[in-house]
Amino acid sequence: MSDQPIIVSASPHVHSDRTSRKLMFDVVLALMPALLVSLYVFGYSAVITTVAAVVSCLVFEYLIQRYILKTPVTIGDGSALITGLLLAFNLPAGLPVWMVIAGSLVAIGIAKLSFGGLGFNVFNPALVGRVFLLVSFPVQMTRWPTAVENNTRLVDAVTGATPLGMIKEGVQFGETMSQISTRLPSHTDMLLGLTAGSLGEMSALALILGGIYLIARKVISWHIPVTVLATIALMTGLFWWADPEQFANPLLHVLSGGAILGAFYMATDLVTSPVTRKGMVVFAIGVGVITVVIRLFGSYPEGISFAILIMNAFVPLINRYFKPKRFGARIKAKMV
Repeated sequence: MSDQPIIVSASPHVHSDRTSRKLMFDVVLALMPALLVSLYVFGYSAVITTVAAVVSCLVFEYLIQRYILKTPVTIGDGSALITGLLLAFNLPAGLPVWMVIAGSLVAIGIAKLSFGGLGFNVFNPALVGRVFLLVSFPVQMTRWPTAVENNTRLVDAVTGATPLGMIKEGVQFGETMSQISTRLPSHTDMLLGLTAGSLGEMSALALILGGIYLIARKVISWHIPVTVLATIALMTGLFWWADPEQFANPLLHVLSGGAILGAFYMATDLVTSPVTRKGMVVFAIGVGVITVVIRLFGSYPEGISFAILIMNAFVPLINRYFKPKRFGARIKAKMV
């Protein structure tokens, strides 16, 4: 018998040097390629929108915690920074600064701190801010700048419709996909970021590279993003196979809109997503299904923001049903 005393204490018993701050800044690094593409395409308007969102989120978190909640200020953990970046990624470049600030207040004050702060919020804060602005200011929130090529440098932008918006509008006016496709950007343009959309919808390639970095760093698991995108591709592929003149092909649905941004960076939020792999898959399938239903049959051309928020509400039930196996639990023998 060892003379070393046995220490009984509460969990956690396994410690790691991977703090919340380090995880958050890994996410910041992953978002940098997509941010640089947006800044290149939209220029100063993208800078103003991003800075306004990030600064206002940091300021609101400090003020609310310091003077209203009177709790320790946690802006140093990087969560408010991530909220600001993701909120900016969900907004069109050139949105009035006061609207950006209003979205930040809702994201930080209502969606995050009113629930108790990081680790307690039920819904993704950035998406709550985005949906609030979309419902409150639908005209400004759907006025999408689109890049205009001048020689070899993207230097200007005009207002245009997103690919999903073009499809929705064209179908409503009785056009076929063959007619609509003549106005749509190519898959290569959507992959590189030469299309209309919010700051974070520009370059699918940049978002994918950042997502791979997060998976490699084990900040997120592959189960949610892969399942979300696979569900969107499978469902839209079935509709496209059934009637290609009425429905767009699955690759267009995956590359356009906020599918990749939502799948890699918002559906995977550690606080508002399930904890088990089976739960993650169920959650991701729900996100994909709701996204496709809204895109194809709803009033809005894009639906992933609503889909993630709806599935956020089901996360406690999913975690309750798909519980991780308790350490030391006895495995029942199979009955012969």
